[in-house]
Order: sequence, then C-alpha cells, then structure tokens
Amino acid sequence: MQWILRNDGIMPRRQAHVDIDDRGYQFGDGIYEVIRVYGGMPFLMQPHLERLRRSAREIGMALPWGDATLSARADELIAREALTDGILYIQVTRGVCPRLQVFPPEDVTPQITAYARAMPRPRAETINGLGACLVPDIRWLRCDIKSINLLPNMLARQKANENRCGEALQHREGIVTEGAFSNAFIVTDGIVRTHPADNLILAGITRAHILRLCGGLGISVVEEPFRVDDLRHAEEIFISSTASEVAPVIRLDDQPVADGSPGRVTRRLQAAFADTLPKG
Repeated sequence: MQWILRNDGIMPRRQAHVDIDDRGYQFGDGIYEVIRVYGGMPFLMQPHLERLRRSAREIGMALPWGDATLSARADELIAREALTDGILYIQVTRGVCPRLQVFPPEDVTPQITAYARAMPRPRAETINGLGACLVPDIRWLRCDIKSINLLPNMLARQKANENRCGEALQHREGIVTEGAFSNAFIVTDGIVRTHPADNLILAGITRAHILRLCGGLGISVVEEPFRVDDLRHAEEIFISSTASEVAPVIRLDDQPVADGSPGRVTRRLQAAFADTLPKG
C-alpha cells in the first residue's frame, strides 16, 4: 500500500483526491520538489526545502508549514513505506477556490501533497552513459522556479524518447541551457563548464553539490553560457539531477562524444558523489 500526505492527514493512495477547483489542477499554480532517499534517509533535504520556499516566494505564495514540520512529515512517509532507496515528492498548490485568473482570497489555504516511493539508483546510465538529442528551449523565462508546469519539458523528453535518447539538451538561440529534467555540463581542457544559475535554468540541488565536489577535487569550474558548437566538441558531457545523479552523455544526436565512453572527470565526480551518500 502506498501512503499519501494530503495536508494534515496521511492516507492510503486510494483515498486521496484532488478537488476540481484546485488551482494546481486548473492553472498549474503550484511548485514541487523531488528528494532522493538513500538507505532510508533523505539526501540534501535542507537545500531542497530552501528551494521549495524560494519557489513559493517567487510566485507570491506562503507555505503553510515550516521546514521542521515538512521534514517530520517526510520522515513519517518514508517510515510508512519502509523505504530504502527511492524518492520523496512534495507538491504545494495555491489552494482550492472557484476559478479566478488572479490570486484567490487570503483565506484560501495552500494544499500540500507528498508521497514516498521506491526508485532504484540509475546504475545502467551512470555506468554506461546515455544518449542525448538537441532541442530548442521553448520554456518560459522563469525556469528558476520549480513549477509544476512541465509541459515543455515533457515535450522535449518525448522527442528524446522518440530518438531513443535518455535526455534532451535544450538551447536558446544557440546557447545551451539545460536538459529537459537535468542540468548540463561539459568538460573542455579539463575545466567543467555549466550555464550560470540565472532565470534560464533551474538551480539544481545536485548541480550545486557537484560544484562543491569540484572544489574539493581541485577541478576548475566556469559558470558561463556555452554554445551548441562547444557542446558538440566537448571532451566530456554529463548531466545531473536528483533522479539521474551524475550521468555521462556518450552520444549526442547519434554522434559519439569524444571517444564515445564516459570521461575521466565525470568518473571522478561520480566517485566523489557516491562517497557523500547516506549509508543508512
């Protein structure tokens, strides 16, 4: 049985429901976070909660709970599921009220939904690498907000799926931004390069963790825009996300990246990443 948190109650999934007037359902008016669970312990929980709170501020929504309460309820869900390795999903919408194209009255309470479920680590992708394809970035200009509006991301990932790729790498007028559901990195001359954390990308929690690991390993990092041509001629390409961890991209649009195998810098970062995971 899977358990669902709906506001103050935890219930079996079959009992959970969404009101037809929920603004998340009607407008996509909400935010979310996905947190990895390793050995029964949420990984990088506090940075995820801080980003959730930032996303709420950016859309003018107050979260009904503090971080301590959110963490406690998350731990309860993980325990209910007896979860070892998986994910924790948290979503907050602006609330339930008759359809309005402006913010609802102040007495409308944001709705929280959360669940925990098993998800194995992506060992095949991290060990063997994956393919990626290039797609135009058609998203809005506030990609720094982790909004539940994911239709453009899904369209990009669908194109990747149709091309038998694991990810779609997006670009705006020739500037590579990020993956459909990941942050993108290249390695040139031994230097890790990635798009700066501005409004055109989501500042990934795993991305920030990788940048800290680079510092500890003495790997130089440059956070500045790079072009599609730089991507095509990179020594290495890798992506990062909560779900994909640190995954090498070994093929781009049916062409091998360098010699078509995961690169040395990517492997060093994978090893360093694994060393930081909770042991449970």
